[in-house]
Amino acid sequence: VQLVESGGGSVEAGGSLTLSCVASGATHKTDYMGWHRMTPGKQREAIAGIDRSKGSSTIAASVKGRFTISKDNTGNILCLQMNMLKPEDTAMYYCAAGRTYCSGTRRKYDYWGQGTQVTVS
Repeated sequence: VQLVESGGGSVEAGGSLTLSCVASGATHKTDYMGWHRMTPGKQREAIAGIDRSKGSSTIAASVKGRFTISKDNTGNILCLQMNMLKPEDTAMYYCAAGRTYCSGTRRKYDYWGQGTQVTVS
């Protein structure tokens, strides 16, 4: 499975960006996709995830009300609409894909994109 992110950039606080991720290859091996972010010196943070077929999603408390995750009908294109951006949202954002287990209560991400940088000033 290959994941390619795009849409990052620099924006002023209060602005918006939309990230996208295109999945290709053996996508049938996955049933879940999500966005994570990482800044130097901090742990990787899972910020949003979505079931590729059902469309049910989760969002982290740190971005709830500002960020929205969505997918296309095929489940191969993932988007993250980011509004009201804050300087603390500055990070490298990664798209990931994997599978759920334990009746959907757990997720394991096996595939990762290269990341796209978001800088908020």
